[in-house]
Amino acid sequence: MTLPIFLVGARGCGKTTVGQALALAQGCQFIDTDFWLQKTAQQTIADIVACDGWEAFRARETDALNAVTAPARVIATGGGIILSEHNRHFMREKGIVVYLCAPVAVLADRLEAFPEEGQRPTLTGKPISEEVSEVLALRDALYREAAHHVVNAAQLPDQVVSDIEAALQLARAS
Repeated sequence: MTLPIFLVGARGCGKTTVGQALALAQGCQFIDTDFWLQKTAQQTIADIVACDGWEAFRARETDALNAVTAPARVIATGGGIILSEHNRHFMREKGIVVYLCAPVAVLADRLEAFPEEGQRPTLTGKPISEEVSEVLALRDALYREAAHHVVNAAQLPDQVVSDIEAALQLARAS
């Protein structure tokens, strides 16, 4: 594998968990744009948003995407990275984009089971299931527009990795 693989999807879809397993299986490096951005900025995403606002955070997110994109990498992106048309086109042109798609109930259950307090501020101020439903309704079409492959992320991580590898094999064969 030489092209980077970008994992996109809503919070809770498993981009980091699946990304780490996929990178291991593919023998390449794993990078999470959110973690890279926080380490570089030496601030949490919540602090960046509180100090500078969402627009400034989104600009930093694009900078992070540009900085970490390299061959032989699996890159887990922030859930909102696809809001930028530039980012959607950039990922499609520079690598292979995989949308980890999962139903609202699965995403909400995962977020409630593993809250990441401080990592991501609420987008709507509403309860998790309502927020996930609203955000996914707005973003699903953008994830699909960006994606080369859509994979069911409601499964166990090992199965998601297998499904991604199968999709990559099919793409190489055609």
